[in-house]
Amino acid sequence: MEAVLESLTTGLPILILHFLVTVTMLAIGVTVYMWITPFRELQLIRDGNVAAAVSLGAAIVSLAVPLAFSMSVSVGVADIIVWGLVTLAILLIVYRIIDFLLKDLPTRIEAGEVGPAILLASVKIGVAAITAAAVSG
Repeated sequence: MEAVLESLTTGLPILILHFLVTVTMLAIGVTVYMWITPFRELQLIRDGNVAAAVSLGAAIVSLAVPLAFSMSVSVGVADIIVWGLVTLAILLIVYRIIDFLLKDLPTRIEAGEVGPAILLASVKIGVAAITAAAVSG
């Protein structure tokens, strides 16, 4: 039991640090995502737009997954930050490309169409899974 307590007291501060760094990066990534999207997700969600909630929810999950994988294979905080920033940049660029290629998609999400939101969510999560796998090697 003593070894378990020693392990906890040694590992817990590191766990908390890595967690806080990663969650901060997620918050920054989500903020940047909401800034670069052509519509205001939070206001649309407050107004009851399910399509916007699906799109933003998928963005949050798809940004979190590669960050989680980055944290799991990192050897320290600097590693988490470097690979986390790389994955966030990749995903945010991909989202802008998706918006560009599917020109009417943001308008349809603003209109509350769930089908296009599900398509967008699927692409985001799919790209996130590939990015996470690439990071974890």
